[in-house]
Amino acid sequence: MTTLTTNAQEVYNKAAKQNSLPLVNEWDKTFPKSDKVRHEKVTFSNRFGITLAADLYIPKETNGKMTAIAVSGPFGAVKEQASGLYAQHLAEDGFMTIAFDPSFTGESGGEPRYSSSMDINTEDFCAAVDYLSCRDDVDAERIGILGICGWGGIALNAAALDPRIKATVSVTLYNLTRVTQQGYFDTMDENGRFALKQRLAKLRTEEFRKGEILPQGGLPDTTAADAPEFLKQYVAYYKSPNRGYHPRSLNSNMGWNITNQLMRLNQNLWIAAPEVRTPVLIVHGEKAHSRYFGEEAYQKLTSGKYADNKRMLIVPDATHCDLYDGGEGNFIPWSEITNFYKSNL
Repeated sequence: MTTLTTNAQEVYNKAAKQNSLPLVNEWDKTFPKSDKVRHEKVTFSNRFGITLAADLYIPKETNGKMTAIAVSGPFGAVKEQASGLYAQHLAEDGFMTIAFDPSFTGESGGEPRYSSSMDINTEDFCAAVDYLSCRDDVDAERIGILGICGWGGIALNAAALDPRIKATVSVTLYNLTRVTQQGYFDTMDENGRFALKQRLAKLRTEEFRKGEILPQGGLPDTTAADAPEFLKQYVAYYKSPNRGYHPRSLNSNMGWNITNQLMRLNQNLWIAAPEVRTPVLIVHGEKAHSRYFGEEAYQKLTSGKYADNKRMLIVPDATHCDLYDGGEGNFIPWSEITNFYKSNL
């Protein structure tokens, strides 16, 4: 087993004693295990003192220091779902990868559970880069990240912040601050935001009084015929044992805390997107309800001096969730993603 560099290993060992996590070691993913890669569980801590759990995938055929990629998402999912699928597939293509559970979710630490923070979750990506940079078998100058859904949006924030990230892929991404502040398809105005703030602030008081932070409930088991099409797609993925259901997944079960969205109402996730100097590939489905977020991201990324190494790939006929696991049409553009990393790392 390859270890971290000597000094990093000493720091890691001290932290591990203080922040041990109960981890499931048997294979419990929503996708088959590959016989082309080695798999193990690893942990590392972020700068907020939260220990993160990750699945490490290493090609069985390796030679010298490796190119590495950290993967996370979708927002509300766990590493046993889409991010693990991407990580394992990229490992089959020759990369060392980790798929990690974000702070407060899955097997990772952090309280209160089922929470998120744009700051802390951006730091989660940077902490994954810390870990990979200090492995003996990784070339620290060739590390990339891949984010899915809401984590595709967070990945862009991390790329703008951390120059150690040399290439970024954002798949079927969301701008979580925009959708919180303006609603789906920008249907919420200032009065709607104020009403939301009033409701959530009142709930905070009640939660403090009761000493309990409440989950909002996950996706329904079934949807009505007149439900939005994107809701039907989410249910078809997260609630189906044949696709994406997992017992630790927020979206498959209890959902985020109701007040989780409060802090996003006053934030701008992509404020520094025009300053991303490194290559970025935006991947979105032609028929995805979230496509406008990908188009927004591409516009911001190419609005400044660093437009030449940015690319947007539209996958014909694919919906938002088709890019989680490929859907019925095997829609994930694996070769384009792999070639992007090989060309830029």
